[in-house]
Amino acid sequence: MAGPIEQFEIKPIVSLGKIGGSEIAFTNSALFMVAAVAIIVLLFVYGTRNRSLVPGRLQSLAEMGYEFVANTVKDSAGHDGMKFMPLVFSLFMFVLVCNMLGMIPGAFTVTSHLIVTAALAALVIFTVIIYGIAKHGAHFFGLFVPKGVHPLMLIILVPIEVISFVSRPISLSVRLFANMLAGHIALKIFAGFVATLLFAGGWAILSPLPLVLTVALIALEFLVAGLQAYVFAVLTCIYLHDALHPGH
Repeated sequence: MAGPIEQFEIKPIVSLGKIGGSEIAFTNSALFMVAAVAIIVLLFVYGTRNRSLVPGRLQSLAEMGYEFVANTVKDSAGHDGMKFMPLVFSLFMFVLVCNMLGMIPGAFTVTSHLIVTAALAALVIFTVIIYGIAKHGAHFFGLFVPKGVHPLMLIILVPIEVISFVSRPISLSVRLFANMLAGHIALKIFAGFVATLLFAGGWAILSPLPLVLTVALIALEFLVAGLQAYVFAVLTCIYLHDALHPGH
């Protein structure tokens, strides 16, 4: 039986040649990222194709997703944050669909790879830095200087604020990656217990126990898949709020 880690292996599907001795290939990870984008595009293009006052199922789903993210942006970043709505909405939907696709048996979980979540987090933090400096100039760096603090305390507080800012993309990427990785490993282990007990003679009578736990874990993983996409979007809004209003 395949080990719990083998489900995260990136496997080439189509080789695209070599660059500098390194093989470039279209992988299973790329395939599911493309699938996620295609599902999102189809949902919102096809779902809103025939807009009506009495929406159908797909239109209702598309509108509900848009309104949910819009309310999240307004609550976390304020009305000024709506200018970042396309970014936050794209990140939320991409993470959500990738997480849900990973719940399909035999599918690949894109967000279980740190390189993917780190790239998304880097996009957020670079947006914060570039927009903050472009709009506020040097005043943006006031984000690291708390107001109303004695100058001597700044010697301690400024490095702490810098470290806190630098750690944001790390925590943002690791949180999503670790939750998806750990959840799918746990699912694989408990599902393996079911198969092992079924072929263990008299011990097969105990197989319903890990089966029940597996079903419970699947329900929990669906919850985590949605919750992690929401957390990623909320933290993105909070960080973008600092780009809009860098003063403490």
